[in-house]
Amino acid sequence: MDTFEPGYLKLYRSGELAKRAGELNEHLSACNICPHNCGVNRLAGERGFCHSAYLPAVSSFCAHRGEEPPVSGSRGSGTIFFGNCNMRCVYCQNYQISQDWKIQQGNEVSIRTLAADMLVLQDRLKCHNINLVTPSHFVPQIIKALLEAVPEGLHVPLVYNTSGYDSVGTLRLLEGIIDVYLPDIRYADNRWAKEYSGVPDYVERDREAIKEMYRQVGNLVVDENGVARRGLIVRHLILPEDIAGSEESLRWLAREVSPDVALSVMAQYYPANKADRIPALSRRIKYEEYSGVVSLLRRLDMNNGWVQEMDAPENYRPDFAREGHPFEG
Repeated sequence: MDTFEPGYLKLYRSGELAKRAGELNEHLSACNICPHNCGVNRLAGERGFCHSAYLPAVSSFCAHRGEEPPVSGSRGSGTIFFGNCNMRCVYCQNYQISQDWKIQQGNEVSIRTLAADMLVLQDRLKCHNINLVTPSHFVPQIIKALLEAVPEGLHVPLVYNTSGYDSVGTLRLLEGIIDVYLPDIRYADNRWAKEYSGVPDYVERDREAIKEMYRQVGNLVVDENGVARRGLIVRHLILPEDIAGSEESLRWLAREVSPDVALSVMAQYYPANKADRIPALSRRIKYEEYSGVVSLLRRLDMNNGWVQEMDAPENYRPDFAREGHPFEG
């Protein structure tokens, strides 16, 4: 008999989930939820780097079948796309919702509505999990929504799908709540992080976050159908001109985290947002850039995970102005 249950259910029953929700909410009064540490009072409607006040902005939610196989499974991942972001990537494929903060004010919803969205994804769309995309700036609101969704029957795993620019302090308050962490490892050099994503300390913050996530959930665990229940999956997007620092990043991951960590190497880069005006980023990756990373994985004996094919850019172009599903025309 299958006895698995997400960690947040036990924390709900013990009262710990409510305690964590209250503590996280207090952090919004002088916001330090992410590494920007803006110090603004979001409870009073102030907005810092992420342009987000108290209410969460939900740009879209759907059953997403284009994630890693253990995340999407056979019925799709219950994906909630949050608006705004704590990074400013010039090549962001989700720029329609991550960087147009004025429009996202119109997508702000109540905590009750966010909880209801989770339940629709689980009960009506039959998704395997709740996949929180770009959640870093809305962690307190997400946990408050959990408090409302659990007594109404929420019971599927939670996926924390992030750029990796996360505060370790906030992550520690998520221990036992998040079942699957899905962070990026995007840069190995802060010069490029600052120039192309607007954050000067990405490398340190991302690596600290990944190590904390791994401490909490360890290597990926799947059920009898291959669907993720718990664990860490790290994503690495290959960028032109080795701007991502692939070799340094992946060597660090194998050495400091584990060579057995589940790794998703993505070849889907295309010059979205402002990238077509930046010479180094104005093209897709070349075959030799792609094959070099694939060869590196063999040398590092990193065999757990997935590598996208070179035609991936044709299949991963969301349009959040489209009615319904942003990945299905």
